Amino acid sequence: MPRVQVVPLLELKTETRDRLFTAIEQQTTWPAELMLLPFDPQYAYDVAREQYHSSQLLLGLKNKSDLNDDKILAIVPFDLFIPILTFVFGEAHLNGPCAIVSIYRLRPEFYGLPPAPGLVVERLVKECIHELGHTFGLRHCKNMGCVLNASTYVEEIDLKTHEFCEDCRGALLQTGSSLIQ
Repeated sequence: MPRVQVVPLLELKTETRDRLFTAIEQQTTWPAELMLLPFDPQYAYDVAREQYHSSQLLLGLKNKSDLNDDKILAIVPFDLFIPILTFVFGEAHLNGPCAIVSIYRLRPEFYGLPPAPGLVVERLVKECIHELGHTFGLRHCKNMGCVLNASTYVEEIDLKTHEFCEDCRGALLQTGSSLIQ
């Protein structure tokens, strides 16, 4: 059975990992597993921007692993960008094998606010499910509560749930994906 291989390039607390894996398994019906993949992201670092190019990281992940039908979800502590945007919370190969999510801008401290670990975990879960949805071929959803609703600002992440809406679940069924039963 295909799996979601979670590759953390940071330390994930047990309770964070458990919460994330439970959400992945509930929303995708695929088992989530921790994958320790030696991976040096420095090749994707842009000195001028002081950020990491997420598309380059995705290609590196894809080339470094033997996926079969599995999906890889990397979680990183540093700031991500694509050339046309100032930053991204994450990126995924549409209908492809890899996704990446950064916690860098999910932390309230980035915005000058006090730490809120529970909020960071909720945001992380939502962004991970969002990017995994793209790996299964789903595009952004207009439903404000759907996890696939686009998030330009962190406040928009807070407004949505960590679940696919009925339309997105239906789209997954139409594709014949084994994502949901």
